Amino acid sequence: METAIDRKQTAFRLSTDLLERLKKAAKKQNRSLNNFVESALMDIVYNEPNEETKAAIEEVRAGKFAGTIDTSSMDAFLKSCGE
Repeated sequence: METAIDRKQTAFRLSTDLLERLKKAAKKQNRSLNNFVESALMDIVYNEPNEETKAAIEEVRAGKFAGTIDTSSMDAFLKSCGE
């Protein structure tokens, strides 16, 4: 049995250009404007990186890099990934 999601109607003022872009993006994905905007906002609010990703981001910001990946051949690539 599915439970209904409680929703509340609200209004926002958006620039006409932004609204048109949102409508076009929703249409490209064959979705309603409401569904498209709600999904985009949920992605922003609920997507938080896990602890491992946060640590990797901090390492990069601190100037610590994993090294250089060699893409000259598959063997070189695999070897450089293991270093």
